[in-house]
Amino acid sequence: MTSFLALRSSGLSRLALPLATMAFLGLSADWASANGRNDKKEAKTGIVKQAPSSLDAGGVAEARLIEIYNLIGQGAGKDAFLKAEKLATDLPNFQLAQLVYGDLLVARTRPVSTLGDVPAPMAKEGGIALKELREESLKRVKALKERPVPGTIPIQFQQLAPSTRHAIAVDASRSRLYLFENTPTGLALLADYYISVGKAGTSKTVEGDQRTPLGVYYITSNLDPKSLKDFYGSGALPISYPNVLDAKRGKTGSGIWLHGTPPTQFSRPPLATDGCVVLANPDLDHIIQTVAVRATPVVIAQQLEWVTPSKARAASNGFEEALFAWRNAKTAGDVNQVLTHYTQDFNSNGKSLAQWTPLLRGEMEKTKGRTIQLKDLSYLHWVDSSETMVATFGEVAEGSRIGWTKRQYWTRQNGQWKIFYEGVL
Repeated sequence: MTSFLALRSSGLSRLALPLATMAFLGLSADWASANGRNDKKEAKTGIVKQAPSSLDAGGVAEARLIEIYNLIGQGAGKDAFLKAEKLATDLPNFQLAQLVYGDLLVARTRPVSTLGDVPAPMAKEGGIALKELREESLKRVKALKERPVPGTIPIQFQQLAPSTRHAIAVDASRSRLYLFENTPTGLALLADYYISVGKAGTSKTVEGDQRTPLGVYYITSNLDPKSLKDFYGSGALPISYPNVLDAKRGKTGSGIWLHGTPPTQFSRPPLATDGCVVLANPDLDHIIQTVAVRATPVVIAQQLEWVTPSKARAASNGFEEALFAWRNAKTAGDVNQVLTHYTQDFNSNGKSLAQWTPLLRGEMEKTKGRTIQLKDLSYLHWVDSSETMVATFGEVAEGSRIGWTKRQYWTRQNGQWKIFYEGVL
């Protein structure tokens, strides 16, 4: 795209970007006019409630890009050009910003018919790169036009314990990651970012299929950037793929991370990874500085369903009643009654139900006659070909100061919730 720089000295001040460009971007003059003032405000906040401190933070860069689109839609070509020039200078590795700047340079000499309106030989040579940049542009604009309704949350987040300070949800269809803060009044959207997923899309099943997994996961560690190749950018947060449900289904593979981009790339195309979720480095830095390892759930969905918190809880289909029925049976000391809450194919770290039952009996002997309390309870709902609930809680017998932190996987069979995995964290 550097050949566009030769047009800088053309001296033409009138920019000719036709409606075709706006249509490609998915913008209308009305939409751009209505959103221009808001986006200017967002440009200062990075489309987040708390702005990252870095001037080139990913959210801020995206807000600046969208502001340029808005100015184009409003016919303010000169202002769009000046802002595009500044963005391209500030972030020389932001290829989409360079492409828009190049179009605005071309528009000084002739009308521009599409995003990345380069001469035919260049278009042929860089056809794949142009296609990917156009797809990235569409994903960014679409996600910012179709914002979640204020006060709604992804349906998977049915209950989070107060000790769970943050949660992450990924919508692969929108190439978007949403970061939530768990406040005393419920989940609040803190920030959202453009992301890239697997080259072959989602629904990972086997090692090397270049797909991003779908499901409920947790951040397991924070890798020291000094131990990573430049390819992974400013850091990496591995997640718990394959989870218990994945393993039960025979899925293979490992090394699924949230990670950054190499120094030469500000962002990557929507479908570009070997299965990881990739963010711009400033966005990843903000997440790393915000979330807690081993305590932050990460939901990855092909498309998120946004609902009110009350509707999310209602979608649990009686799960909480089943959980507390299990707790009450354990409090009563009735081993046989407790075992009715487990599936026949139950597995606990390689132990079958028959092999694991003596451990259950031992636990119950120690707490006999004392009420079992479930503290810091979280549960997340996952629905695909079956219905799963991932529950995490502290199990403490009345009168004890310490207990076990457990995670259970429940499935809904014939209308009843049953446990198919239980383990101590």
